[in-house]
Amino acid sequence: MMLVEETSVPTEALPVQEFRDHLRLGSGFSDDTLQDSVLESFLRAAISAIEARTGKVLFQQSFVWTVYGWQDGVAQGLPVAPVNEIVDVVLEDAQDGSVTVAPSAYQLVRDGHRPCLRGISGALPMVPNGGRAIVRFVAGFGSTWASVPADLRQAVLLLAAHFYEFRQETTLSEGCMPFGVVSLLERYRALRLTVGGVS
Repeated sequence: MMLVEETSVPTEALPVQEFRDHLRLGSGFSDDTLQDSVLESFLRAAISAIEARTGKVLFQQSFVWTVYGWQDGVAQGLPVAPVNEIVDVVLEDAQDGSVTVAPSAYQLVRDGHRPCLRGISGALPMVPNGGRAIVRFVAGFGSTWASVPADLRQAVLLLAAHFYEFRQETTLSEGCMPFGVVSLLERYRALRLTVGGVS
């Protein structure tokens, strides 16, 4: 499978000023915005790290997800959460012929950890032999910083500050995710249920 972001978080949505305040950088000078591009890069790095660790998309974005077969014939878990909308589902055969699946054939099952695509009639449309299914969807908590849950906002600022403070550090012990950030993210981690218990 392959997941591709079709859109990126716009610069104006990033909390650069809030991050500057968090770092207690000086203000009132003519070069106040000199470090903005650096601060933006650390914010983006922190957001990416948190999204990778939790499987949650913080800012609303569009994605294209390609799979070469469904997990089972009835439902297919989606790779990130929260998913707000399934834009379309396209089936492609081995010769690159494509068919757009009617929206009446499937539904989005919303879930904070494991949203899924489910067939309406009891089965998802069959992926052609040697072909693939392309699912376009929109995921994320919202389009603004304020729409991101408060604990995740705090985690972003803490991790971005950690990256900023240790930007010259190369040792592993200083490069690990801080305990405070891990604690804030704990409730957003998706639990994997296995035969022997929870992992």
